[in-house]
Amino acid sequence: MLVTLGLLTSFFSFLYVVAPSIRKFFAGGVCRTNVQLPGKVVVITGANTGIGKETARELASRGARVYIACRDVLKGESAASEIRVDTKNSQVLVRKLDLSDTKSIRAFAEAFLEEEKQLHILINNAGVMMCPYSKTADGFETHLGVNHLGHFLLTYLLLERLKVSAPARVVNVSSVVHHIGKIRFHDLQSEKRYSRGFAYCHSKLANILFTRELAKRLQGTGVTTYAVHPGVVRSELVRHSSLLCLLWRLFSPFVKTAREGAQTSLHCALAEGLEPLSGKYFSDCKRTWVSPRARNNKTAERLWNVSCELLGIRWE
Repeated sequence: MLVTLGLLTSFFSFLYVVAPSIRKFFAGGVCRTNVQLPGKVVVITGANTGIGKETARELASRGARVYIACRDVLKGESAASEIRVDTKNSQVLVRKLDLSDTKSIRAFAEAFLEEEKQLHILINNAGVMMCPYSKTADGFETHLGVNHLGHFLLTYLLLERLKVSAPARVVNVSSVVHHIGKIRFHDLQSEKRYSRGFAYCHSKLANILFTRELAKRLQGTGVTTYAVHPGVVRSELVRHSSLLCLLWRLFSPFVKTAREGAQTSLHCALAEGLEPLSGKYFSDCKRTWVSPRARNNKTAERLWNVSCELLGIRWE
């Protein structure tokens, strides 16, 4: 017993000593560009908390006019107030956007287009993870509806404004778990079989396929698009899984902060010279590999067409 206790004490003492080095290693890449954004307009979904909030803070600090588009407006106003104080930028605005309801998405887009004549950066950051089975207001499985279809529709509605503001960028937050995902066209709404974990993975694969097909269709417009893996980040995203919440606490030295998790989104939104890499997938501020399924052009095109059908839109 004493030997075991001694070994455990030594182990945790060792972890304490090396923790700073571990944190530095797992912090990942850093957005190093000094690009400033006076006069630029940015929309970030889900920016009332986590990665989105830190992304909004950094872009506001560079002088951008930042729209926090979120479902919880009170939480959004709290985040915006904090960012305004931190950055001395009064142009941090909050607008209601519920990605689980296409009426809300259309209402947000209509109001934004009336308010703003330009849009330079759209960051599709919001998401849900490992939710119990449920459907959106329009009858879509929640992960598919919020993480993919909601952002698909929002991008469609704002695209012309991005084009007239070119050069402009669209950043889609995906995840490394797309490697486990699969687009199950025969059961997109997971009505025959449902797994909370796999549903999230499928939606993250959809984000990358959307980015790939969008880049192809945007060639020559001056609008480019990128998918990103933010890393394993300490955020509210895991709130539906008590197991993940516990693991995040136990392995906190290996988990990124929200600020660290925002770096790749910032890199793809700001870094000079990324235009030739439109449609690609980034992690730790570097282009990285995607799964074979994420490189399948036929699947990307089919998902695009099916998404348009589900949303009742024509997007050529």
